[in-house]
Amino acid sequence: MNKDILLVIETVSNEKNVSKDIVIEAIEEALKIAVKKKYRLDNNGEHDIDARVTIDRESGTYQSFRRWKVVEEFEEDELKEQQILLQDALDKQADIKIDDYIEEEIESADFGRIVASAAKNVIVQKIREAERNRMVELYKPKIGQLIFGVVKRVDKGTIYIDLGVPDKQTFTEEAMIGKDALIPREVIRPGDRIRGYLKDVQSESRGPQLYISRTAPEFLIELFKLEVPEVGQGLIEILGAARDPGLRAKVSVKSNDPKLDAIGACVGMRGSRVQAVSNELSGERIDIIMWNEDPAQFVINAMSPAEVLSIVVDEDKKLMDIAVAEEQLSQAIGRGGQNVRLASELTGWELNVMSKEEAENKNTEENKVISDFFMNELHVDEDVAEVLAKEGFSTIDEIAYCAVDELNAIEDFDTELVDELRKRAVERMKEKESKIKDESKLSNLEDINQDMIEQLNLNNIYTREDLADLSTDELLEMIELTEEKAGKIIMDARKPWFEETKE
Repeated sequence: MNKDILLVIETVSNEKNVSKDIVIEAIEEALKIAVKKKYRLDNNGEHDIDARVTIDRESGTYQSFRRWKVVEEFEEDELKEQQILLQDALDKQADIKIDDYIEEEIESADFGRIVASAAKNVIVQKIREAERNRMVELYKPKIGQLIFGVVKRVDKGTIYIDLGVPDKQTFTEEAMIGKDALIPREVIRPGDRIRGYLKDVQSESRGPQLYISRTAPEFLIELFKLEVPEVGQGLIEILGAARDPGLRAKVSVKSNDPKLDAIGACVGMRGSRVQAVSNELSGERIDIIMWNEDPAQFVINAMSPAEVLSIVVDEDKKLMDIAVAEEQLSQAIGRGGQNVRLASELTGWELNVMSKEEAENKNTEENKVISDFFMNELHVDEDVAEVLAKEGFSTIDEIAYCAVDELNAIEDFDTELVDELRKRAVERMKEKESKIKDESKLSNLEDINQDMIEQLNLNNIYTREDLADLSTDELLEMIELTEEKAGKIIMDARKPWFEETKE
């Protein structure tokens, strides 16, 4: 019998091309099932024992053990026969701990036809799991790379690609391209050679699934890496891409060699390189954009072929207003907003395209708002306020902290005016800070007295903001109140939150 087990292990391992350990684990699992059936406590198997079987790798002999998991108290009635209380387990083994196992050797089941059949099923399952894991481990490191294959079949818009199948495998090495990952209107038939960008690998019950995309911006970047040797040499970097699959794309490039024209290298002799990439993408038109560390200049480059007349940058909102000539407005925006949308995706900035006249009107309106603000806050005349707005100042803080030399450099300002402006800006800031500080005092809140304030201070609650962060239960632990009154005090402290939301 022992020889039979060793023979089965050797034969299955060779035939299925899997390790002996996997086959041994499968046989151990089958013998375990047989042992549990042999010692079954009821017909339904709801109160079966737990068991473990171990096979000696050299001799083929095997032993069976009944085991009990050590628990503090029984978890479920059905598991009572598989568990033992800690106090009882300690009588048998002094160093036992919760979640350890107590084992007792029992008579093994025979390795007969039924067990062999069960072992076969377990072996098949184990082999499937092993091959699934092998494929996942094989392709996981390839995520982010190009995958080549032959179209095996087309099913309801989904393309299945044969990647090549080694012998003695349960799973076919194939990848899939979903309908949404295919370039619109491209015609693909069984037998076609095709490539795509490997986005993900997932282990599923039906087998490992390799998900490929032909619409991802990364696919375009990887194609350029194939066609442009300078990229592989590190002379040129491809920093990003944005696509409207099958129609148009923009790709940003950077040269690490001042003597090398990055755009020219990517275009190739008579456009051969960019054309090869375009052909792979069903004729997608590709704009190659020179990257620039200055965001404004990068956006100007990305708006190509439209010529930008002026640009206003709002770094806080990560937004740029772009002015172009009236006759170039439609070109700058593109059909269906395509050009500005791709430029926005490529640069990471929200872009607002307008005509020169619209930009001037908008700038005038914004300057008027800022000018009125300075007139009210600093009590200056309209001329001074307009100069501040035109110079790019928009807050009191900017004037208060601005270097004196920078203010003195403004043509319409003299030293006396600069000193007065800074003085008024600093005073106005202090007034606002003082007001904010006063408003944050706990004494300004209704329904709260000095005794409550002292109790809150003992719990490190000093300001309105500190109180607003508390829950009703936390406040009740600090002060003796009704739940209704505690809720009212906290909502009063949170009023500024709602006012900020409205603004």
